[in-house]
Amino acid sequence: MTLLTRFLLIIALGFILSGCSSSIKGDDYKNVTPEFDLETFFDGKVTAWGVVQDRSGAVVQRFIVDIDAYKEDDVLILDETFEYGVGDGPEKRIWKLTKNADGTYTGTAGDIAGGATGVSHGNAFNFVYEMDLDVGGSTYRVNFDDWFWAFDENTMMNRSYIKKFGITFAEVSIFMQKQPAE
Repeated sequence: MTLLTRFLLIIALGFILSGCSSSIKGDDYKNVTPEFDLETFFDGKVTAWGVVQDRSGAVVQRFIVDIDAYKEDDVLILDETFEYGVGDGPEKRIWKLTKNADGTYTGTAGDIAGGATGVSHGNAFNFVYEMDLDVGGSTYRVNFDDWFWAFDENTMMNRSYIKKFGITFAEVSIFMQKQPAE
């Protein structure tokens, strides 16, 4: 096989694989209701139920997350506690989210590399970040493309695309519901 043939095969493979990635456009949700407001939704207790599926569609994690959400000064805190029915993962994650002057959000958490950036799109909210993900005793730095959509003021759907080298290798589906005040 010549060098040119190999090069053309690599380019063709790149086009094929790029067709397998998600391509959600935030502008498609700017005028959809109800509007998703991050700080209103995450105010109090939230319960989330989710699954992680690998590239073949097999469920590799099933979990419940109890989220205690509150503001401390101008920082939104999401204190997450995980319980796994299938697979394993972090037991705890604490997000600290700050709203920027331009309306975007910046977030940090212990297993997040650098920072996360969030942008509101009307009914949707997009959060992108890199995470150090433990898989079978090895740690991999992966990219998360995280999308939230409001159903009403108490329910939301989250879909995350976990990517490495631009290729989606796992997807996370989470349903979230605000809990009544105690």
